[in-house]
Amino acid sequence: MHRLLAFTERNRKEILRDPLSYIFCLGFPLVMLIIMTLVDQSIPKEAGMTVFHIENLAGGILVFAQTFIMLFTAITVAKDRSGSFLIRMYATPMTSRDFIGGYILPMLLLYLIQALITVITAFIIALITKADLKISGLILGIVLGLPSAVLFIGFGLLAGTLFNEKAAPGMCSILISLGSFLGCIWFDADATGGVMLKICRCLPFYYCTKTVRAAMQLQFTGNAFWKPLAIVSICAVVILTLAILAFRRRMRADLA
Repeated sequence: MHRLLAFTERNRKEILRDPLSYIFCLGFPLVMLIIMTLVDQSIPKEAGMTVFHIENLAGGILVFAQTFIMLFTAITVAKDRSGSFLIRMYATPMTSRDFIGGYILPMLLLYLIQALITVITAFIIALITKADLKISGLILGIVLGLPSAVLFIGFGLLAGTLFNEKAAPGMCSILISLGSFLGCIWFDADATGGVMLKICRCLPFYYCTKTVRAAMQLQFTGNAFWKPLAIVSICAVVILTLAILAFRRRMRADLA
């Protein structure tokens, strides 16, 4: 446990030292929340577009912000591998569990800070726009956003393990684009229907957004919440397991 906490503290300090963590993981989602709210105010009510209403936008931005934690996780792991830091650390008594936990825990902490900033801003916007967004829903959105956060951290750990420092960010950029578009953050796939909805339902990103939005709106009935939550949780376990297995295999290969 001491080794795990020490490595976690090291990675926490690396996050704090990197200005990208403030720009992409904290600042950019906040800016997008404000900008999309201004866009929503300029859309005529006759258009019937509700995806940018703060009730829907808050959950979408919370999930969108998690994609940057994925990117940061991949960069951190790939950078440690490229700089031979991990190879030197393999000579210590640390186990693969210590390394994996040391990467995951600070990223979860970053998610909690990121989510708090997002929901506080969303609540202020809701007060200004007189939207129906309750504090209890926002808190539940943070808690029930944890499975999707673990999913994206797993993707980041997997990308950082399989690819080098140059390729890992590129792979994560593809996932960010897929997560934001096919996650239905910027459009309503259910209203669109057709082939696009079928494609969205084939990927976990769609269910990540649905879970958090349902939690924030305190809608826990039927397939609107429980089915998406189950799918996201299962996908998170699968991807994180694959990432752990890949990391352990890479670790054994480096030690050989």
